[in-house]
Amino acid sequence: MSAHIKMGKRIGYFVFLSAILFIQGCGIKYGFTGGSIPEGMKTYTVEFFENTAPIVYPTLSQSFTEALKERIRSQSSLSQVTNDGDAIFEGRITGYSITPAAVEAGTDRAALTRLSITVNVKYTNNIKPDDNFEQPFTRFKDFSGAISAQEESLIRDINQMLTEDIYNRAFANW
Repeated sequence: MSAHIKMGKRIGYFVFLSAILFIQGCGIKYGFTGGSIPEGMKTYTVEFFENTAPIVYPTLSQSFTEALKERIRSQSSLSQVTNDGDAIFEGRITGYSITPAAVEAGTDRAALTRLSITVNVKYTNNIKPDDNFEQPFTRFKDFSGAISAQEESLIRDINQMLTEDIYNRAFANW
């Protein structure tokens, strides 16, 4: 290797390590998964999200609740506790709808159909109460064909989008 390449690598490592040390000194834990956890926050609790939507899909409450737990578990160093976490997520599923998204040309049939899910989330941050919020989150996915053959995978995809939005709102202030 040439001396210039070796020197460039050394400078790159130095800059990277300097940035890490600077970030650690700021009082916020940063992760490479896209979020910042307040200093001192160690635990989280996710309460069961009851489905109060006019249309009830039988396993939606369980699958959404588990998806939110998994999102936080996989993207943070927080430990999950049953009660009284430093961060508490609670709420309910308030909307589950299947509506036409696009009409087929020359007919009155839907070319695309939209599955939408709305979740009302109350987030309590016992470390930084100024970060508390309560708000609805809605996501949808368009599909064609019969819903019955794809409902589970659509729900899984929408849950992934919803939990990402909730995680980002709680820990990245987006």
